[in-house]
Amino acid sequence: MCTTNPLPRAYQPGYVEAAWYDWWEKEGFFKPSMKESPKTETFTMVIPPPNVTGSLHLGHALTNAVEDAIVRWNRMHGKRTLWVPGCDHAGIATQVVVEKQIWREYQKTRHDLGREQFLEEVDKWKESKGGRIYEQLRKLGSSLEWNRECFTMNDKLSKAVTEAFVRLHDGGLIYRSTKLVNWSCALKSAISDIEVDNLELKPRTRISVPGYNNKIEFGVLTLFAYKIANSDEELVVATTRLETMLGDTAVAVHPEDKRYTHLHGKQAVHPFCNRLLPIICDTHVDPSFGTGAVKITPAHDYHDYEVGQRHDLPSVTVIDENGLMTQNAGQFVGFKRFDVRIAVSNALKEKGLYRGVKDNPMTLPVCSRSGDIVEPLLKPQWYINCQEMAALAVEAVKSDQLKIIPEHFEKTWFSWLENIRNWCVSRQLWWGHRIPAYRVVSFQPGQEDIWVCGRTEAEAKERAAVKMAVSPESIELVQDEDVVDTWFSSALFPFTALGWPEQTQDMQSYYPLSLMETGHDILFFWVARMIMLGTKLTGQLPFNKVVLHGMVCDAHGRKMSKSLGNVIDPMDVINGVSLKSLHRQVEESNLPNEEVEKAKRGQKKDYPNGIPECGADALRFALCSHNIKLQLINVDVIHINSYRLFCNKIWQAFRFTQKALGPDYRIPSFPTVRGKIISMYSVSSVDRWILSRLHDMVKTSNAAFTTFDLHRATRAIHQFWYGELCDVYLECVKPVLQQPPPGSATSSNAHAVDAVRHILCECLDTGLRAIAPFMPFLAEELYQRLEAYVNVQRSICVAPYPREEEYVGYKNETVEGEMSYLQEIVRLARRVRKDYNLTKTKADLYVQEVDDGILAAMQRRDRLHCTDHTTWHLPLKTLSQAKSLTFLDSTAAAPSGCVQTTISESCHIFTKLKGLVDVEQEQEKHDKKFKKLQSGILRIDQQLNSDKTKEEERVALVEKKSALETELQNVKELIENLEKLS
Repeated sequence: MCTTNPLPRAYQPGYVEAAWYDWWEKEGFFKPSMKESPKTETFTMVIPPPNVTGSLHLGHALTNAVEDAIVRWNRMHGKRTLWVPGCDHAGIATQVVVEKQIWREYQKTRHDLGREQFLEEVDKWKESKGGRIYEQLRKLGSSLEWNRECFTMNDKLSKAVTEAFVRLHDGGLIYRSTKLVNWSCALKSAISDIEVDNLELKPRTRISVPGYNNKIEFGVLTLFAYKIANSDEELVVATTRLETMLGDTAVAVHPEDKRYTHLHGKQAVHPFCNRLLPIICDTHVDPSFGTGAVKITPAHDYHDYEVGQRHDLPSVTVIDENGLMTQNAGQFVGFKRFDVRIAVSNALKEKGLYRGVKDNPMTLPVCSRSGDIVEPLLKPQWYINCQEMAALAVEAVKSDQLKIIPEHFEKTWFSWLENIRNWCVSRQLWWGHRIPAYRVVSFQPGQEDIWVCGRTEAEAKERAAVKMAVSPESIELVQDEDVVDTWFSSALFPFTALGWPEQTQDMQSYYPLSLMETGHDILFFWVARMIMLGTKLTGQLPFNKVVLHGMVCDAHGRKMSKSLGNVIDPMDVINGVSLKSLHRQVEESNLPNEEVEKAKRGQKKDYPNGIPECGADALRFALCSHNIKLQLINVDVIHINSYRLFCNKIWQAFRFTQKALGPDYRIPSFPTVRGKIISMYSVSSVDRWILSRLHDMVKTSNAAFTTFDLHRATRAIHQFWYGELCDVYLECVKPVLQQPPPGSATSSNAHAVDAVRHILCECLDTGLRAIAPFMPFLAEELYQRLEAYVNVQRSICVAPYPREEEYVGYKNETVEGEMSYLQEIVRLARRVRKDYNLTKTKADLYVQEVDDGILAAMQRRDRLHCTDHTTWHLPLKTLSQAKSLTFLDSTAAAPSGCVQTTISESCHIFTKLKGLVDVEQEQEKHDKKFKKLQSGILRIDQQLNSDKTKEEERVALVEKKSALETELQNVKELIENLEKLS
């Protein structure tokens, strides 16, 4: 779709990114069916499905920028490419959001509404919010195949979840058992480990807990005594959770702790619950912690539960799912779990058993969804036996069937999977895939529950009838109220998104996936589970390569947090946003008032003028410019905005080329003449140099994509466009293009102009295709306009990515070496101009080179350039902004009225300043600067000699002193040069 609208003078992201995505989607460029040959290599990915709960954040933007770049690169390499979009129903997160909304609007709980009406409310909310995520993905330019979009709660995927659960149950891998789970009393549900934040607390820290008006104190050890039965002795224990002592069923000591050897096998008396507690020996006890005697509460602590299993101890539940004390708590029944601490403490004091408190830093498990303190509770739940599947996942990595990138995460993989616990997949929620398990309504009171699984209730009845040897008609079933853990359905996504359990055409053509790319923080929670369930249910690995990227932080290295005000919506970066609007977003959130004010202060500090409009291309390029394999990725909006300026640089390079080519220029055989430019035109050395750099950019970019080091590709592309094409080559060819037009009576360089024009087309065509995976909108906009001059594909989306073998003939190390030499001369010549404030005035420049070989190279003439200029004469004169340029051999005397600058042992340059600068004025200025620098160094010496200066301050002072000394030496040389001119 060639665009004929005039190219605006400056790059405007809103203008460039307005319409291309709709056209790409309409034309079907993202569909794999565009490549019809069955022999065509395929490349398949699925998106890590974002939660339906709201908007994307910068972490999602990183994921999609990286994945889309990889997908586009593979598509441009001619592969049949499929990238499947989707969204996760996010069981707990969504239910929490909707429950809060219902309470705000109706002052009702989900239990007031009932399950059916509540799910209707969730559906309404999902329909109103779910589309925003897809809009954001389109705005980012993600080249997803939208006809295959999947929602984890749609009919197709829900059927697949049921099928997977039933198959695993039938295979003996899913079973029901009563064990300890992470319980959120606020949510009234079990939660997964990834939804538990381990909060590191200092001693005596008070924090807010849902359901309590006052903050609760943590970080203390309470000591109390148990009396020894039939003895006057006592045994003092220490605990951070005094409320759980009501559920104690034993006291443990280390078998080698001699302090308690005489108590082995004896019993302690519980002061409140009329129980005798055996004193047991267990090596898990740390004799150095507390008193070395540990109370054991199997029903409310994971370690204690394991001890209880080893010693066959009873488990007494004293806290219920609402966080209230149960009947087993005796006189304390009905107390809130944290309020009862005071009551128990007072009761212990009355009995003379209280022994005080000690400060104790601790780790507190907090529910990330509700802010509640996680309570380990014994609950009957459904579990997956992971041992066999985990062993296969370990072997897959060890045998190189599965490649984890970066490799250092293999250690984490082995550590987790070799010590894996069985997976609790029950969740006490209403929003989610309801567990396809049914309890048989018992015929006899007190009969143990019988459970059956089935794809439908009818199938479950048939199974129950067989199990109980009765007719199906006599069976009454009740389906489990719980839903399956969201991570279960997510783990199936690589194959359910392609149609499993049916053997669809997509499953046959695109499974297994070519690659999985995601954040390293969910390596176990998602990646490992995809491998385990995929291998078990499909008979093969769902993918054989996984790339893990780091966690996105703000510019200060802090984790993104709403309370810090540093969570950034990618749309605000793309479109720009005022500080006032950022404040409004925080005010409309669910944060407490004090957190809102804290967040607003953070926003004002980081974005005092809001966030400028950067555009999707700049955002994508900035995100991919980071080394994604690092643990943490610090994203700075200023850095992103710098790439918006880079976009404008490319834009201006294209405008320059348009002007250089003129309205009637065209290369009909392009690009078939690629590689023949050098022989066609006998090009100049600066032409050869830019083509050699073009080759290196193509080589580096392709190599970086194959190793997933996208930052290397962005660096090479940025360096080529900005540092080589725009800043060097375009400047060098301006004098060539400013000659009279070819064919005119005064033209003497028609051949040179033709060569430059052709090379500009070559650089733009190749450069746009190279940058397209990162900046698809800008690349498409300019690529379509390139059609006026050369042959192009229908869209840059399906244009071939530049391949190194096409450009290998351009590589010229000799010319690159010569250009490096020239650029060093230019750098120092420009420094002289800056030092002596020659901002607009041009000076004569002399280059004296002792090495005859280098001098000859610098003066080598172009065979077809009918000018008086040598090969490097014009580029050097142009880039150094010299009035005139003269090469001197080793025998020439130093020119008068010049300052001398050393380039190397064999090369010096002389810049003629006499008559161009006011020597006295410059001397006075630099004398003042010299004295100021001396004073600064003296002050630092005094600080370094002072005993009051801290060690950590000395490092910075030494660095500062070194910088000042370097600057002092430079000023000294300037003064000496000025004295020679006097």
